Amino acid sequence: MRLSPLDAQHRARGARMVPFGGWEMPLQYTGVLEEHRACREHGVVFDVSHLGTIECGGADAFPALQWLLTNDLRKITPGHAQYTHLVDPDDAHVVDDIIVWWVEDARFFVMPNASNTQPIIDAFSERGVALTDITGTRAILAVQGPEARALLAKVEPEAAEVPRFAVKRIGDLIVAGTGYTGEDGVELHVPAADAPKMWDALCDAGLVPAGLGARDTLRLEAGLPLHGHELGPGVTPLQAGLGWVVGWEKGDFRGRAALQAERERGIARRMRGLQIAGRRPAREGARVLRDGTDVGGVTSGNFSPSLGHAIALALLHPEIAPGDDVQVDVRGQRLDAQVVKPPFVVKR
Repeated sequence: MRLSPLDAQHRARGARMVPFGGWEMPLQYTGVLEEHRACREHGVVFDVSHLGTIECGGADAFPALQWLLTNDLRKITPGHAQYTHLVDPDDAHVVDDIIVWWVEDARFFVMPNASNTQPIIDAFSERGVALTDITGTRAILAVQGPEARALLAKVEPEAAEVPRFAVKRIGDLIVAGTGYTGEDGVELHVPAADAPKMWDALCDAGLVPAGLGARDTLRLEAGLPLHGHELGPGVTPLQAGLGWVVGWEKGDFRGRAALQAERERGIARRMRGLQIAGRRPAREGARVLRDGTDVGGVTSGNFSPSLGHAIALALLHPEIAPGDDVQVDVRGQRLDAQVVKPPFVVKR
């Protein structure tokens, strides 16, 4: 297992550590529900150093990324971030969903999921782009919540002002207005040697340390996909309801032909949300039924701390639409549910 530069800080605060994507990371400190509510109501800091960082640079970086990834980098400019996918060229399933930080004119940080860093490097190497895996040289701290910027301003005032999906260098820090909770906030790219001091300063400023358990319930309430559940083998961007990450106007790109063919024939299933009666969660694999007929399966499910009942994401037959009543089979018990369009929790 790889360890975060903040491993000692987590253990000193009593974190429950678990394996995740080849790393040992904090699942929780005081409890998932408490940390979840702290993010929704105040501000928290997550260590997400398990995410990869691949630095791409040089004159060939932009055209290589344009061909490799689905979204169109022409929609943004240096100093901004973009959500995108790397898809399989044969069947267009999502190999990984990625955030690209366009740090400077010819410098990009490609941020894959923890276990997908090497496959991304392999795919990029096919295009001959100059890249360096800098994951081990830094920590990534996600500061999230309605009070996150005000608390961050006590430590790094300039970082607190970075707008949503903007990217800015501040000394040795690189800051992006990104996150995975549905709340406002930023993510800090911190040199590994400086990370413990930064972590302690953020916690001393009033940010609550939060683990990956709360990060998962937060992203589920926000309707955000998780690779290996809503995305991965067999699931395309179109099936996941993420067609907006496909830059159809940019010309050819990896997987375009397979995506185009699926668009023309129509998708076989579609990602939807489920509002489930009661507190009992429907976990991955639970079957969804309408009038007794199987119409799909749950990909992620949990109890929603914000709503007080269970919610889930599911891949369903395309004719199943928001407003439809269905049932979810949870170990032989059929729970009533209603199909909805995520997010489940909308921040204003």
